[in-house]
Amino acid sequence: MLNYEFPPIGGGAANAHLSLLRQYAGNSELSADVLTSAPKPGFSKESFSENITIYKVGIHKKNLHFWRKAEVLEWLFKARFRYRRLLRENNYDLVHAFFGFPTGWLCRRSADKLPYIISLRGSDVPGYNIRLGLDYKLMAGLFRRIWSGAALVVANSNGLRKLALEFMPALDIRVIPNGVDTEKFHPSEKQTLTKPIQALTVCRLISRKRIDLLIGAVARAKELGLDVQLNIAGHGNLMEPLRRLADQLNIADSVAFMGAVPAERMPQLYRDNHIFVMSSAHEGMSNAMLEAMASGLPIITTRCEGTEELIADNGLVVEQANAEQIAKAVRELADDRQAHKQMSIAARRQAEKFGWNKVALSYVEQYHKILN
Repeated sequence: MLNYEFPPIGGGAANAHLSLLRQYAGNSELSADVLTSAPKPGFSKESFSENITIYKVGIHKKNLHFWRKAEVLEWLFKARFRYRRLLRENNYDLVHAFFGFPTGWLCRRSADKLPYIISLRGSDVPGYNIRLGLDYKLMAGLFRRIWSGAALVVANSNGLRKLALEFMPALDIRVIPNGVDTEKFHPSEKQTLTKPIQALTVCRLISRKRIDLLIGAVARAKELGLDVQLNIAGHGNLMEPLRRLADQLNIADSVAFMGAVPAERMPQLYRDNHIFVMSSAHEGMSNAMLEAMASGLPIITTRCEGTEELIADNGLVVEQANAEQIAKAVRELADDRQAHKQMSIAARRQAEKFGWNKVALSYVEQYHKILN
């Protein structure tokens, strides 16, 4: 298995990979070696379980939650030598890569020896990340060769699949969604609204997440007479600009920048809030949203990939991505305690459909199909 990011590096894809490995641990019918990254130069080998070993290629990582192009290339250059060595020393049946690029490039180069699976995660799909617009154009041919050479291409939501098919319409792309640990993430015994309304978002602070819309929504909600507190869990390169925006709007006291919250504290953090808000331009399928749902939080989100599978009667989807509409959605939910309670129950019920055990079974089934 290949993934250029893995906790503590990265975001949703890193955590999803970790959750999948937990399901694979102890599975007598498979053995896995994972080649991934570490935040400091060097090479290490870790035993994850009896049947899983993790190999980490260290790079000069400046920010754990934001990838510079130089860092991607550094990992790719260093990882290819370790990848070749692992292939020489082991008798693998197949390769499973998270991200079509950069990891998929390594698989493509060994396709004559091993079949490979690509799990599309979002930023590796052209059109997903505005910041990478030029890169998508320059690397379109390479992406097509990588995808077309795979034994299987998987998207983690129907929305991401649709975006990928805009790039390669004839490709057979399957959907295996993300999952959530419904034992670790569960509702509070007293999931009731109090003042101020505690709104939580969990993400990397990067442009695609559009946190500025949420901060603007808090300012607008105040104007509408709503007492709301926005709690932002996560770190990224836009931390300081977003702080300045909150100051400029005179709502700094109502916006809490919590930074990177340790994983063991996240379940309680969800339970300490009333609603989960998200304003992303694009998502594959949000792990944070799934965790919030499992914790019984109603969802308010802008329209993006993954929402059609996750949001039904458990939240509100804002079609116009602006602060005004988000603020109105928050007020609508805050003013109707009965609707909040019903959405809370529905959120938990919806999350229970997305267990990581089901995700693992789906992938193992695909492994068998490829090998047969």
